[in-house]
This record gives sequence, structure tokens and C-alpha cells, in this order.
Amino acid sequence: MERREFIQKTTFASLGALTFSAKSYAKIIGANDRVRVGCVGFSDRHRASHVGPFKALQKEMNFEMTALSDLWNRRREEGKAFLDKQLGSDVKVFRNNEELYDSKMVDAVFISTADFQHALHTVEAVKAGCDTYTEKPLAETMEDARAVLKAVKNSKQIVQIGSQRRSGENYFAAEDFIKSGKFGPIVMVELMWNVNQPERWRRPELVKNLKETDVDWKRYLMNRPYEAFDPRKYLEYRLFWPYSSGIPGQWMSHQIDTVHWFTGLPHPRSVVANGGIYQWKDGRSNADTLTVVFDYGPLDDPKSGFQVQFTSRFSNSAGETKELYYSNGGMINLDTNEISSTGGLTEGHAKTMGLKANLLAPMKLEGQKVASDANTGGDPLTFAHIKNWMECVRSRKQSHAPIEAGYSHSIATIMSNAAYRTGLKVTFDEKTQEVLAGGKVFKY
Repeated sequence: MERREFIQKTTFASLGALTFSAKSYAKIIGANDRVRVGCVGFSDRHRASHVGPFKALQKEMNFEMTALSDLWNRRREEGKAFLDKQLGSDVKVFRNNEELYDSKMVDAVFISTADFQHALHTVEAVKAGCDTYTEKPLAETMEDARAVLKAVKNSKQIVQIGSQRRSGENYFAAEDFIKSGKFGPIVMVELMWNVNQPERWRRPELVKNLKETDVDWKRYLMNRPYEAFDPRKYLEYRLFWPYSSGIPGQWMSHQIDTVHWFTGLPHPRSVVANGGIYQWKDGRSNADTLTVVFDYGPLDDPKSGFQVQFTSRFSNSAGETKELYYSNGGMINLDTNEISSTGGLTEGHAKTMGLKANLLAPMKLEGQKVASDANTGGDPLTFAHIKNWMECVRSRKQSHAPIEAGYSHSIATIMSNAAYRTGLKVTFDEKTQEVLAGGKVFKY
């Protein structure tokens, strides 16, 4: 079915609404074979955002949750109890992914582990012959990004990156409008993601009770440098580099992905950043306030292009989330879903230079706005995105957010993190596929 029809039929006000027929799936080769799905990492994200859509879709699409892998004994117990109750399953639990894949019990997996693990966990999955729904950020280092891109491209597996904006009807409408040429060349993009939540990414009660004997700490670290067990870096990893870049990987990766999608550009040409820990001085190493400025445009034409500015703060939520695209004729506001002539070239200013006015005709984009409270759990976009993945697991067609989308947002995320941590202008080496800060490869 056409993508717009698909989106219209899968974006629901209620996750309990289900309008498609099982008969349509009976016509797809392999539809009578039950797809066995595993949970890799029983996270808050999986509990709040993956399980609801899966529960609503599993019966009609003939999917079943069969297994759970988690390094923490508590999460294994909680996960099994929750999934069995919610899904009517009898989930088998495993201590790690090696045991999970050796069991041959899964055909596909949800991956929502720590940020720095997403890429390598996806590599493990596709090498085991499993399709994946992999949460963003895909990768936090170029080494991991290149490894997962190669592994997926060398496999026959379906991978959906958890960039759910790519399943939003309003985002498809914006993409169509921009690519049609009606908007005109993009001259600027402003992105914003603000919260005032001191508890964000903190788990103080769990930290107090977590013991090293409860988890497999060495397996958790994967390819990161070894350090002594720290419960905060296990449970509050988003606050600490190199386990997470924090703001860039968690939030910016969502919004910068739309820039790549709408323009077809694979990554920024250069990045600068500034910020710090200004409000929440709780031992974290990742910024609570950050501004990143990107230069985008054709790699072979440095004289053309546009700027993207991303800002985020944890200390005041005014402005919340915003995605604003500007041309000489006006703007697209993906918060209000409106195209308007705001800021466009008017007749008075144009006439003095012998030009014509350039004003966009006001119109409304189809579709729902993205939740602006920074809590994307249970939103219609995630429902549509998970349904698209499940449908693609059946059809073997490319998902809305394939591995290339994740690779591109990873480059932007890594460049942003490098710019913040070094204070240098950061570029990207096309030949080596490395992020360069001051001409040197950025590592840890």
C-alpha cells in the first residue's frame, strides 16, 4: 500500500484501536508462520513504548514474545512477570544475548539497552539471523557505527531504527512539500528540546540497591575501557560518557534525522558546540545545557547550503520541543503542523532590489504533532513505527527507518559530542568515515 495510506491506517488516537484485517496478512508469504520475538534489555523504554503496540498487533499479525535477555537478575524477573501478564506469554529468560541466540527461540528482537550498546547488540542479532527494532542512538562511536552498518548490509535482516518521526503522517507531508520544490531552498533549521526535570535519567533508589553480583559488569562494558563497577553508570548511563553522549544521542538524534530525511544529505559538513553542567551538579559528566550549530549542504559546493541550530536545556522547559524549517518564502512549523509565510520576503523589501515577493501560501500539514513533553512513550508515532517494522518483517520490504538512517544520525551525534568535548570545529572525513576534531580522529 502507498506510504501515506499506510500511515493513515496506523496512526491511532488509542493504541487499542485496530482496523486492519488478518486476511490481508494471510496473502503474504510466510504469514502463517508465527514470528517469535525477543526482548534484548528490559528497559523503561521497552515497558512503556514497545509492549503496548506489540500487544495490540501480535494476535492479528501472528507474532509472539518468547524470550527475554537481560544482564540484571532483577530485570529478568520483573520483565518476565510483566511480559507474561501483558502479552499472555510464557517468556523464557536468559542471562545474556549469547544464551538467547544459542537457544534458537527468536526470529526478531527489540533492542533497548544502554546507548553505547545498541550498535553491537544489533550486530549480534543480525549475525544470529534475527531482524531488529533498534532504539536510537544507533551508535556513539564511528567504530561501532561502521561495524553495525557493515553487518546489516551483509545480512538479509530487516532493521528498524527507533526514529519514529519517520512514521509520522505530518512528517511525510513536510517531506513531500520540501522535495516538491514548493518550499524553496532551506535557509535555516531551528531545533529545540527543553525540559525541567531533575529526575530525568536519574534512578537514585535503584542505584542504592544494585550490587555488582546482581549483574554481569564486564559483559555490560562491551568494548568500552574497563573501569570498576559503578551502579550509576549501569543505571544512569545517559549521564556519563562514554556510555552515552546524553543530549545529542537521546534527543538531538530524533530531530537531526528529519534534516537528513527531508534533504537527502547524509551528514553535516561541520559542527561546533558549546554547553555545560549548569544546573544539576550531581556528578554527571554529560551536559545539562547544550547548543550545537551545524553546517549542511552539498559536499562538493561549500558556497551553498544552510545552517541548523539545536538547543537543549534541563533547567527550564519553556519552548519545549520545536522543529522549525525556514526558506526565503516562509516556514514549516512541525510543532503546530503549519506552513506559513512568516518571515518570507514581502513586496516592500523585494521591490527596492528589483525582486518579487516570495511568500508561501498558508496551509496545514496532515497528521498529529509530536508530544512536546519529551516523553515519547505510548505516542501514535511509535505505534505506527512498530507496526511498520512488524509488517516489514513479514514482507521483507525496507522499513521506514533503515540502517542508513541510523548511520547518518550517528555521524551527526558523534560530531556534536566531539565538538562539545573538544571545543573544536568538527568535520567528517568521507574517505575514512571518521569524525575529525581539529584534524584528529575523535575517540573517547
